[in-house]
Amino acid sequence: QVQLVESGGGLVQAGGSLRLSCAASTSTYFGYALGWFRQAPGKEREFVAAKNRLGDTTNYADSVKGRFTISRDNAKNTVYLQMTSLKPEDTAVYYCASSPVVGIWGPLSAPGSYDYWGQGTQVTVSS
Repeated sequence: QVQLVESGGGLVQAGGSLRLSCAASTSTYFGYALGWFRQAPGKEREFVAAKNRLGDTTNYADSVKGRFTISRDNAKNTVYLQMTSLKPEDTAVYYCASSPVVGIWGPLSAPGSYDYWGQGTQVTVSS
């Protein structure tokens, strides 16, 4: 069954903005920590941003600091990634990830800390 569903990807010119959304099918899959990762062709999956349930811990990759903002709506079981000042190097498939509800046992930036993953949404930034 579908657990996390991303949306909002697309084609945008450099300097533009996009907002990605990731909705959990039930609260079971809306974990203590929620993260966004991305994978460009021929590259490994890399961390983008993550936020814990309380919202008091938020991490960003250095490459997106100041340009991307992660937020979560716990009432809607949805996490967002607002992306601004997009660059061609931001082109990738973006995945949302969810840790177990009870907690996260590794770094927010580590893919292995997350149990559930969405199917990915393509973001393409043209120069």
